[in-house]
Amino acid sequence: MNEPKIIQLPKISDPRGNLSFFENDNQLPFKIRRSYWIYDVPGGENRGGHAYKNTEEFIVALSGSFDVVLDNGTEKKTFALNRSYYGLYVPKLYWREMENFSTNSLAMIVSSTDYNAEDYIRDYNEFLSKVKNEQR
Repeated sequence: MNEPKIIQLPKISDPRGNLSFFENDNQLPFKIRRSYWIYDVPGGENRGGHAYKNTEEFIVALSGSFDVVLDNGTEKKTFALNRSYYGLYVPKLYWREMENFSTNSLAMIVSSTDYNAEDYIRDYNEFLSKVKNEQR
């Protein structure tokens, strides 16, 4: 199983404003199949609360900040995303929750798969069982 990690993206500084980007083969460990974004999250609300059987993701805070809590079934680790030139790689089979959204935050997520409701694990006990079976 791959490990989650922060990936620093290129940052091109310019007096007119900075530019950052990511490309499939240069920064990301997967081909992008889907993109989506999360915004206007009311104060105190969380997002996520699921894992994927097959999907890998890359999450960037394009604006504002939020935390991503990842759980591999044994331990939890929190990643604070607050710079648009850093992104978090999330492998498959990690329980993911997003919390502590700042006002006007914008989360951009790219995925390795198309949307498929069957790929989601929304029950935490089912997730734990799946992880245990994968480790055998």
